[in-house]
Amino acid sequence: MMLPFMLATLALIWFAYNSGLEFAGFHKGESQRELNSLRERVARLTDENAELGKKVAQFEQQIQMEHGRSEETARQMKSLNDENLRLQDDLNFFQNLTAEKGKDGELAIHRLILERDKMPGEYRVSMLLVQSGQRAKEFTGSYQLVVTVMQNGRKSTQLFPSVESGNEQFQLNFKYYMRLEQSFRLPQNLQLLNVQVRLFEHGVAEPKARQSVNLS
Repeated sequence: MMLPFMLATLALIWFAYNSGLEFAGFHKGESQRELNSLRERVARLTDENAELGKKVAQFEQQIQMEHGRSEETARQMKSLNDENLRLQDDLNFFQNLTAEKGKDGELAIHRLILERDKMPGEYRVSMLLVQSGQRAKEFTGSYQLVVTVMQNGRKSTQLFPSVESGNEQFQLNFKYYMRLEQSFRLPQNLQLLNVQVRLFEHGVAEPKARQSVNLS
């Protein structure tokens, strides 16, 4: 009598355990299928995320390229605008210059500017040389920079070009006008005060024109 009862009890216990596993989601077959499904979804999402990452990187690169092109376009426009203003200024200057009367071959220095260059201790001089007269001959000569500096409360001068460096880059050859820019370097312990530009005609020791400018 006890054996059938025990078998029935064991059958009920197994049914309850198996049903409990299925109800709780821990049935081995179902769990494996769910795990496989989750793995597939994770793999798919990983692939989609990688693809989206590539697209984002491409978009960022395009944005940077567009930004770079925009900046380059802005720089070019500013450069063209500056050049246009300079040419217009030159036109007005030469129109006023032709209205003035001067001796043929008279040499003058216009628009003399002294400013700091990019590197410490470097400076740049710019100027416009003009020879007046409708019958002016071609001017051949050179120019010299006389640089006045201060060191420990004492003034001194330096010449450019120096005797050692020669003066090939300081040679002049023009008829009516010539635009010049010249850079030079000083030791950083020297304080630049001003620069005098001297123009020499070939074979003449005395300067034909001179003009000074302070650091702007």
